Amino acid sequence: MSQIVEPASSDVIHGHEAHVHKDNQGAKIGMWLFLLTELLLFAGLFLLYSAYRYFHSDAFHRAGLDMHTLFGTLNTIVLLTSSLTMALSIAAIQRGKKWLSITFLSSTILLGLSFLTVKYFEWSSEIAKGIYPGSAKLLDRSNGEILFFGLYYTMTGLHGLHVIAGMIVLIFMLVFIVRDKITKDDYIKLENAGLYWHLVDIIWIFLFPLFYLIN
Repeated sequence: MSQIVEPASSDVIHGHEAHVHKDNQGAKIGMWLFLLTELLLFAGLFLLYSAYRYFHSDAFHRAGLDMHTLFGTLNTIVLLTSSLTMALSIAAIQRGKKWLSITFLSSTILLGLSFLTVKYFEWSSEIAKGIYPGSAKLLDRSNGEILFFGLYYTMTGLHGLHVIAGMIVLIFMLVFIVRDKITKDDYIKLENAGLYWHLVDIIWIFLFPLFYLIN
């Protein structure tokens, strides 16, 4: 009797392992489109800020005197440094230096945490002075100053949420590197995470002069 020959496994084609298709270019384009929607969100807020500042320039200047420029400057340095460590993490994994990439990525996450810590103390200081939306002290001020601090808490708060989201993403990337799901041959996830983190940094670069250098 003739022996029945089972067909070759679908995972093997002509003696070679099937190639898993990965559309890295498509993944990058998708990420850029997502970042564009984030930019449009903040662009709308920047336009709103510009309009209110045009009509209440003196009030915005007075309100700016209450801002802690030192806190803002420190957080700017922190985020710029985090952008550097993020880029170094990507460069390290591209060269196959797994643990160096982990070190730089961990540093980026810690810098993000440092940013949030500084922001916590800054907001605590403002709130302790009675400067927060709806406070009796703030309601005694002009409409322009009320608008300034309303935008300040809204825009910096929204940015802070983006920092938290970015840190969560980077923690996942850290786990992926440790488990070799991100390697020198497949690092598109880390690159996309880096793009998001750089966007967070760029938005802060615009927020810093609008609120902290206005005075």
